[in-house]
Amino acid sequence: MSNANLLDKLGIININHQYRNLAPARLVEMALNREEGILAANGALCVKTGKYTGRSPLDRFIVDTPSVHEAIDWGKTNQPMEEDTFWHIYYRLMAFLEEKDLFTFDGFCGSDPDHRMPITVINQYAWQNLFVHQLFIRPSKEELEAHQPEFTLICAPGFNALREIDGTRSEAFVVLNFEQKIIIIGGTCYAGEMKKAIFTCMNYLLPGKGVCPMHCSANLGPEGDTALFFGLSGTGKTTLSADPERRLIGDDEHGWSDNGIFNFEGGCYAKCIKLSAQHEPQIWGAIRFGAVLENVVVDEDDRSVDYDSDALTENTRAAYPVDYIPHSVIPGIGDHPKTIILLTADAFGVMPPIAKLTPEQAIYHFLSGYTSKLAGTERGITEPQATFSTGFGEPFLPRFPMVYAQLLQERIKKHQVNVFLVNTGWTGGPYGIGKRMSLPYTRAMVRAAIKGDLNGVAYETDPFFGFAVPKTCPEVPDGILNPKSTWPDQDQYEETARKLAERFVQNFGKFKNISENILAAAPILRK
Repeated sequence: MSNANLLDKLGIININHQYRNLAPARLVEMALNREEGILAANGALCVKTGKYTGRSPLDRFIVDTPSVHEAIDWGKTNQPMEEDTFWHIYYRLMAFLEEKDLFTFDGFCGSDPDHRMPITVINQYAWQNLFVHQLFIRPSKEELEAHQPEFTLICAPGFNALREIDGTRSEAFVVLNFEQKIIIIGGTCYAGEMKKAIFTCMNYLLPGKGVCPMHCSANLGPEGDTALFFGLSGTGKTTLSADPERRLIGDDEHGWSDNGIFNFEGGCYAKCIKLSAQHEPQIWGAIRFGAVLENVVVDEDDRSVDYDSDALTENTRAAYPVDYIPHSVIPGIGDHPKTIILLTADAFGVMPPIAKLTPEQAIYHFLSGYTSKLAGTERGITEPQATFSTGFGEPFLPRFPMVYAQLLQERIKKHQVNVFLVNTGWTGGPYGIGKRMSLPYTRAMVRAAIKGDLNGVAYETDPFFGFAVPKTCPEVPDGILNPKSTWPDQDQYEETARKLAERFVQNFGKFKNISENILAAAPILRK
């Protein structure tokens, strides 16, 4: 289908001009000419997203159609929208796009040719089209000629929903129609909504093909060994996978098929608050011409970037192609992993900095998805809050939790994967009293886990959570490995740990038909 025919099929007519598959330099030029952003001294295009500086999960909907009704885990995360409501919004959106310039990107979600999804993204803004060009898989000339989108995303931030008519919570909306294979986004400029909406489609489709979708980053060692890093935004998923000693496969979501693992995207979307060349040299070097900086403060005179400023949001972001990271794996495909790291940013400060999990504990903590939401990642979050997010990515998993857990459990056992829990949050006390875990120490622990340096050390059992905590780790002081020993008030630690264990058990009560061996991996409720 030609692009013109696609627009006709979608009902997009009488537009001013369509700019299709422009090169990044052209998109940067157009964004600057249209005053959508400014150029920073490092060459990146800097934009502001206005009111919405993070995802707006309560404004996301899935169209409730007969073909998907039984497969979706409906609720607060996956909110239903009636078909009639979708079409009312859709046709008003089509009218809004008339006489406007549109920017189109044709590409893929998924690096594995056996499992990738062809996509077309239609944007109101040039900078957002640059974003999707850099974040998704860019096709070859031959692939572009034969491109047929499976899903089409239309993003028009200037078009608002009408709450009284549409039943939405605000003017912003993200609506996924799996039956029509259309995604519509409006009322918000935050670019992360686009990639996460397309990822949600992949997370719906892949289990039906026997592929396990995962909210994780991945990298590759010198010996070809693959490691996965699960974690919500702000837990260090991007930072820890961008390791100079290993090659980056991808920083956000991957699929695990019978062939191995594959990256969903062709780029990275890194948090860059307090970014430094010393601690994150690969990300620092990737922010150059062709990259997009969202809501980062830039000096008006010399255009220098202030990564330390949170004047606009804590959730400052950088988007760039994965090949901007030196020695990245292109295409983003790896063998079956040997190590899995489950990342948490524990605001209570009672989780150990690293612990080894049994396969049953791994699934228990995968289903629990405990971490702390960090400031700015979502609208309304101004300080860390403890949360449980199934699969470390509940907002992007439309099917029932056990669908994803069973696929992961089968692969962990089949490939005898070592699983570790790593706390990148607080130590020595809760948020406000303790301090954030040292990044160099966290890197040392992760490297030790991946290299097998923790296989022969002595372990002790955590009295509340039951997992194995190493007594020593190369390049890490022994004194920080046991969280209790870092607290000045031992009784307060006991009380805080007990309350967190209770929250785990209470949260896990929502899951049904869980096997006894996984239930046995729950924290121990001590008095």
